[in-house]
Amino acid sequence: MASTSASLLKSSPVLDKSEWVKGQAIRQSAVSIVRCHPNGSPALTIRAGSYADELVKTAKTIASPGRGILAMDESNATCGKRLASIGLENTEANRQAYRTLLVSAPGLGQYISGAILFEETLYQSTTDGKKMVDVLVEQNIVPGIKVDKGLVPLAGSNDESWCQGLDGLASRTAAYYQQGARFAKWRTVVSIPNGPSALAVKEAAWGLARYAAVAQDNGLVPIVEPEILLDGEHGIDRTFEVAQKVWAEVFFYLAENNVMFEGILLKPSMVTPGAECKERATPQQVSEYTLKLLRRRIPPAVPGIMFLSGGQSEVEATLNLNAMNQAPNPWHVSFSYARALQNTCLKKWGGRPENVKEAQETLLIRAKANSLAQLGKYTGEGESEEAKQGMFVKGYVY
Repeated sequence: MASTSASLLKSSPVLDKSEWVKGQAIRQSAVSIVRCHPNGSPALTIRAGSYADELVKTAKTIASPGRGILAMDESNATCGKRLASIGLENTEANRQAYRTLLVSAPGLGQYISGAILFEETLYQSTTDGKKMVDVLVEQNIVPGIKVDKGLVPLAGSNDESWCQGLDGLASRTAAYYQQGARFAKWRTVVSIPNGPSALAVKEAAWGLARYAAVAQDNGLVPIVEPEILLDGEHGIDRTFEVAQKVWAEVFFYLAENNVMFEGILLKPSMVTPGAECKERATPQQVSEYTLKLLRRRIPPAVPGIMFLSGGQSEVEATLNLNAMNQAPNPWHVSFSYARALQNTCLKKWGGRPENVKEAQETLLIRAKANSLAQLGKYTGEGESEEAKQGMFVKGYVY
């Protein structure tokens, strides 16, 4: 019986992937493995696609010493808010001009290993007519793509959210791979003031796991991001307690979905007190709590932990990262910052072409500071007052 089922499997091709992109079917070779147990009963493991080696290589490239991720995947609506802060209208031309400034900053690849893009940017050209993706690759920066479809109310919860975007994800990720993306990002959130309810935590973990499996199946390294929001008056111990629960569920469901840990990256929040808590934490305390969480919950097989800044000031985010790199870690502990890399750069630019060079230099200063923090060598000397201003926004949405 075992040999019969094995021969049937060999003669019946398993179609793991056939996605339509630009009117053409892309078909990846399927790999099916039949393992025969000593007692004669077959155990079938079918691993779809043949991206395993590439996923590991991509993850290791992004998690390379002294480098981290530039998160520039703000939706067009959020990008519009950023542009409005410097008095610019939310047009595609203005978004293009700003994104061109970011990706073409000279020498950015020395400090930045990956850039998360919004879908518009992945298919966009710079103001000089070069593909954004090509400019990044020339800088030795891996292009990534935001694939979630945003947060919506979670019915049956305590006024909490869930992240949508699984429908059609396989075909979208296949198309993004064809366009040059090599990693993906999916952000879901957990709110401490709202519970968090067991339902919300489970939904967040399951959604992340399904997304990660689909992304890997289509050649993209998934960034797994369950953001524990800064909103609230709770202390650091409560954040730690919730983070332990969230990450336990996330890894349980990642394993259930056969996600390859060596081919993922994590984007956790640092363990800090709530933004409205009267007791603030020092970088040493943040480091101590956060590393304790990671050691209890994150397998060493995971190549990189790319922290989000979550509304911390530019300097605060860099100081906290630096504190975490004062001793060796089993993983590459680095950054995936948006506002904490771009805030002063955006203000310096102000939408004026004559300010592009100065704005790019400001971006490089922040990127270099975080590069030093990844190596545990950041001192904080010479930082501007502007870089020390907090950026927390209550109920922040992308």
